[in-house]
Amino acid sequence: MMTRISDNPLQTREDLLAALEQLTDPLRPLYSKGGARLDIGRTGASYPAATAGMEGFSRVLWGLIPLLGGGGDSELWPTVLDGIRHGTDPGHEEYWGEVRDYDQRLVEMAAFGFALAAIPEQIWSPLAPQEQEHLYNWLNQINSHPCYDCNWLFFNVLVNVGFRTIGRPYDEVQLESNLERMDAFYLGEGWYSDGVDGHCDYYGPFAIHYYSLLYAKLMGQKDPERARKFKERARLFAAEFVAWFAPDGSALPYGRSLAYRFAQSAFWSALAYAEVEGFSAGTVKGIILRNLRWWFSQPIFDTAGVLTIGYTYPNLVMAENYNAPGSPYWALKTFLPLALGAEHPFWKEQELPLPEIPAVSVQKPAHLVLVREPASGHTAAFNSGHLSTNEHTHTSAKYEKFVYSTGFGFSVPRAEWGLSQGAFDSMLALSEAGEHLYRVRRRNLESEILDNLLRSVWKPWADVEVRTWVVAGLPWHIRVHRIETGRALDAAEGGFALGQETGLAQQLSGSGAAAATAWGTSGIRGLTGYMRAELIWPNANTNLLRPRTVLPTLTASLEPGIHWLVSAIYGDPSAVPVPSAQLTELPGNILEHDPLSLLNVTLDEDQIKVLTTGGAEVIIPLQ
Repeated sequence: MMTRISDNPLQTREDLLAALEQLTDPLRPLYSKGGARLDIGRTGASYPAATAGMEGFSRVLWGLIPLLGGGGDSELWPTVLDGIRHGTDPGHEEYWGEVRDYDQRLVEMAAFGFALAAIPEQIWSPLAPQEQEHLYNWLNQINSHPCYDCNWLFFNVLVNVGFRTIGRPYDEVQLESNLERMDAFYLGEGWYSDGVDGHCDYYGPFAIHYYSLLYAKLMGQKDPERARKFKERARLFAAEFVAWFAPDGSALPYGRSLAYRFAQSAFWSALAYAEVEGFSAGTVKGIILRNLRWWFSQPIFDTAGVLTIGYTYPNLVMAENYNAPGSPYWALKTFLPLALGAEHPFWKEQELPLPEIPAVSVQKPAHLVLVREPASGHTAAFNSGHLSTNEHTHTSAKYEKFVYSTGFGFSVPRAEWGLSQGAFDSMLALSEAGEHLYRVRRRNLESEILDNLLRSVWKPWADVEVRTWVVAGLPWHIRVHRIETGRALDAAEGGFALGQETGLAQQLSGSGAAAATAWGTSGIRGLTGYMRAELIWPNANTNLLRPRTVLPTLTASLEPGIHWLVSAIYGDPSAVPVPSAQLTELPGNILEHDPLSLLNVTLDEDQIKVLTTGGAEVIIPLQ
């Protein structure tokens, strides 16, 4: 067997089986004596270490259940069964405990519900009657404790579906009410928000859609109408979600819980599992396998081969408060196609490239406009912003930047002082004059999209109103801000954060700043209102893709009154690293471009005229 997962070609079912073993084999020595916990690391989360150990145990099941369901076997399974015996036994020292309302252990019960429904012969039948009673009683706590009103409701659904499968009493009323509640989260066109007024992020594809497709597969004969509805919604969503993936296998870094990494493609695995029509098996297989290949080429493992917390490298700065050491193994949800046996047609289809995707894809339910650069495949999601917010870690950075990119990722603040700690890429950051404490867009009063023109209104202070227009495009896009302020402000407009480690070329002028490294070129030009262009060196580990970055930035000082700030931002990531000797001329060349004409924008003294990709003419009066 190959020793490194990055050497796995990931072309066949056998390769995917090998990859699962490569991911789980390093975990063997980390199971507790009784097998009920995984002791992966020492970093903390919002719940106790004992719960974190149980979480790690549970998340590995998302890979093992499909493996066994598809006729495979795992040397880990006897340990898993012992862990279930001990973890659900109130008299054992490794008992998983009595749960509370909104408990993290309610989340982890979902995998057990799926297992009871999908592989009862492997998880239920081997247990002695008293052990079965312990497992049932421990899981049944979910029917006495509320879950958050979002994707969490599906955890209860899966547990009760599992109970129904094994012939044990289940809460039919709660099962039905939770399924009906999902309709309140449905926005149309295949899109779910993660709860009423929630965001449209990866919790739609790798949670709500994923669980709904498990339900459709497992309950298709007993609840055919709902199964049909779930499949149809997934089919509609797939046509939109495909735009989040680049030809190289990477997917859009956006929203929270990105430490789950290749769970990004779990939706496509569920689409294959539930046999949803729309995309060919070869297309779906290609999306999954390219995403896995991309991830396995990143430094996401520690020296023992264990998944770390982070995105493309170990990084606690971007992590959520609920990311414990075992949390990243939710990524194993992408291995669901292993439940399809070796003779299933899915495995006989040839892997296909991405289908033809429009250069501009307007996704209004998600508040996004996806733009794809045809030559490089670089994909960027321009964001009009949201009318509500949440209290998760780095919410502004994860949901309110003007643009998110497969090639540049995005950055989160390291601390609160100044531009280097704030790492304000793809944002307008405002501080009271001289304070160096910056505020950015967090919640919008208005948010709308017309073709490739996005508009929002937001108020960082009660007496400061910002009206923002973004003309989406690649490699250039335009940002316009009307700022009406009752206080003196310092303003900073950030471009794309560019990874840098060795060679760096840079260009500064009075109105523009640009930099080029092996990973691409990033630049910004002030067109109206800005006073200075500079390169900011954000704190290390603020960017999701690269530990060290450089950030072209425009700055201005604003007195009380009305001000207009207009800028053009350039971003072109390198598909192949550029040698240092070839970097020199790149920054200067891009600052000589005319981005306004490229984007059909006219800037006059009294107005800005935008001709959108749909042919609409929009006038923005400068008053």
